[in-house]
Amino acid sequence: MFAPGPLFALIQQQSGTDWREMYKVFNCGHRFEIYLPQQHAQQVIDIARSFNIDAQIVGHVEDSAENRLTIQSQFGTFEY
Repeated sequence: MFAPGPLFALIQQQSGTDWREMYKVFNCGHRFEIYLPQQHAQQVIDIARSFNIDAQIVGHVEDSAENRLTIQSQFGTFEY
């Protein structure tokens, strides 16, 4: 995951909101996500970077009988 920007750290510090809730409510700065086959990821990252847009792989999708999201960040692992 990208590190949350300074605005999100300020909101968290001033409000005392825990990071689990911060990711749920604010998405902590993740602005645009593209879901595509893994073999195309590097090409899309390279294109984004050619326009000075920071890009990286932030996760993957798995088949599951449960509807579940797991976020692993510098502030912990959060299940939704």
